[in-house]
Amino acid sequence: MNTTPSPSTTNTRALVLAGAGAAGNAWQLGLIAGFSAAGVDLTDADLIIGTSAGSTVAAQITSGARPNELYAAILAETPPTRAGAVGSGARRAPGLSGPSYMEWSDQIIASSADASDMRRRMGAAALERDASDGSDAARWREIVAARLPIHDWPRQPVFITAVDARTGQPVVFDRRSGIDLVDAVAASTSAMIPYRIGERRYLNGGYRRSSNTDLAAGYDRVVVLEPFGGRSRTPLEWGMDLATQVDELRAGGSEVETVFPDAGAGDVFNANALDPATRLPAARGGHDQGLALAARLADFWR
Repeated sequence: MNTTPSPSTTNTRALVLAGAGAAGNAWQLGLIAGFSAAGVDLTDADLIIGTSAGSTVAAQITSGARPNELYAAILAETPPTRAGAVGSGARRAPGLSGPSYMEWSDQIIASSADASDMRRRMGAAALERDASDGSDAARWREIVAARLPIHDWPRQPVFITAVDARTGQPVVFDRRSGIDLVDAVAASTSAMIPYRIGERRYLNGGYRRSSNTDLAAGYDRVVVLEPFGGRSRTPLEWGMDLATQVDELRAGGSEVETVFPDAGAGDVFNANALDPATRLPAARGGHDQGLALAARLADFWR
């Protein structure tokens, strides 16, 4: 299986979609819809990079569905009846909640020497939790498939990130990788239990390098949608943080604009970001923010 992404023929504009569970998925879709309504179409990027919840967004906005349709679908969602359930863009594992996931991963980060060591430890810990005969991966695949308007890779270049749970090696999928789009998104959104593709196991793409903005190297203009505001849970010397990646892009000649949630989305980008109850305020806040920021971004994206 080839997991080396293919270069784009046009390296002008890249869109980076970071992770943040149900809230992050909804905020990014609302934001993109707000930009679109104001005349700025981020979906026509020459490259789209999706990580975790952002991988779901990447597949959704390149499906042919218009941003306003995707936003309207969130507004029409039935409010969840059970708090703590896992929403779009975050994998459900037995006993998984935002706080339990944060505690689990924080302990692994604290015991790791560097980013590579963290990925290996994270993979080993996740594999220990995986007692499934493959039925868990099959159920997760069904959930992911239901969220995507289409299941085929778009012709437009899209990179989806993950980590090989057995080796700790970073992985980037695209349409030439030999796996289908649903599996790529399911792998990128997997958290405490690895996602199975054949004989391999994969973990969340955020373990590769947070938002994975570095994959936009060589593009003239890069827009980064980062629900967690660029915050990093790993030591700054590891270079996993967004600011380091943005500095690298700018040093390579790229212009970069970052967009973080404002207060209008509510206090939802925390350990409870997996809760579907965060989706409606996050989406509405993102939409309003997109409308407000469109004039600032229009010349940059043109």
